[in-house]
Amino acid sequence: QKVFRVIPQNDDQVAIINSLASNIEVDFWQPDSVTLVRPKMEVDFRVEADISSEVEDLLKESGMEYRVLIDNLQAAVDAQFDSKSRTTGHSYEKYNNWETIAAWTAQIAAQNPDLVTRSVIGETYEGRPMYILKMGKHGPNKKAIFMDCGFHAREWISPAFCQWFVKEAVETYGKDTVMTTLLDNLDFYVLPVVNIDGYVYTWTNDRMWRKTRSKNAGSFCIGTDPNRNFDAGWCSLGASRRPCDSTYCGSAPESEKETKALADFIREHLSTIKAYLTIHSYSQLLLFPYSYTYDLPSNYEELNTIARDASKQLASLYNTKYTYGPGATTIYPAAGGSDDWAYDEGIKYSFTFELRDTGKYGFVLPESQIKPTCEETLLAVKYIANYVLEHLY
Repeated sequence: QKVFRVIPQNDDQVAIINSLASNIEVDFWQPDSVTLVRPKMEVDFRVEADISSEVEDLLKESGMEYRVLIDNLQAAVDAQFDSKSRTTGHSYEKYNNWETIAAWTAQIAAQNPDLVTRSVIGETYEGRPMYILKMGKHGPNKKAIFMDCGFHAREWISPAFCQWFVKEAVETYGKDTVMTTLLDNLDFYVLPVVNIDGYVYTWTNDRMWRKTRSKNAGSFCIGTDPNRNFDAGWCSLGASRRPCDSTYCGSAPESEKETKALADFIREHLSTIKAYLTIHSYSQLLLFPYSYTYDLPSNYEELNTIARDASKQLASLYNTKYTYGPGATTIYPAAGGSDDWAYDEGIKYSFTFELRDTGKYGFVLPESQIKPTCEETLLAVKYIANYVLEHLY
């Protein structure tokens, strides 16, 4: 299997990509769907091994600018596991399977009873408990920040960050002044993996799986895109009504047990949750509402300034460059996302991170990049959290 990057220069070349996708099975990495492809946009997609040379010939013939990002995807998948820490059990510097993460949530709460509590907010389609960690010093009337990881199953660096964040919180509390102040004055709700069934499937069956694992009535195709399943411009722009598509919006808003559990939890805690952070990959972006419309949010200037300053903090460590802005204009329109939904519920600080990288490894980022990716992202998250603390509403 190969991953190609093409840059269509005009509508004719966009049409070529469209016809390619309608004739063969193409897995779009960026953007999420062929319907979002526009001229001058970098388009990354994966094709099966048996047709990759045919696809390459077609691209050559068309005169389209292209390159092979990943020449042998299976080799890249195998090479992800390159970290030095080959411990059995949980490690913050390697990718952990769901069983290991679930055991870790229990352990971290047991080891840090005055900072961490674990609870269950629901269960997945396949019956797995959805664990959430609440972090912070006990205190009255505390406001909170909600953070989730692992919406899209194949974005493994995302759950790795949620675990890293929890580790940093418990290890640096009492030592790092910013983290100590944050945990003394705010609670953090951390949902380490939203789409657990999908994540398990990427470990057992198909590393490139994206959606949930629910059955769809009247279709053989499995799963819904959980980040198109929220009641925010649901299924309008950049989402599909076809169950076989990777951006399928589901049969109705919150049709998925996972998105419903997340939304119910936020609604129940709406009076205290003042910021919403959702972690995805890849493309090094810091996005804020809106994605389902080109309209700007009412506090656009403030969100843009926060995103700019948080991106600067992130870049200060390894000079990793992030692009920031409203979702629809910064990347592409996408309806039904959790960040837009949270914002429309009244959470005025709502951000989506798209972590490393910009396409060299895409969804198969090597483990050796977990630590630097998490370290730099932590700086941005702490910056946003501190801003929220100083601007409570």
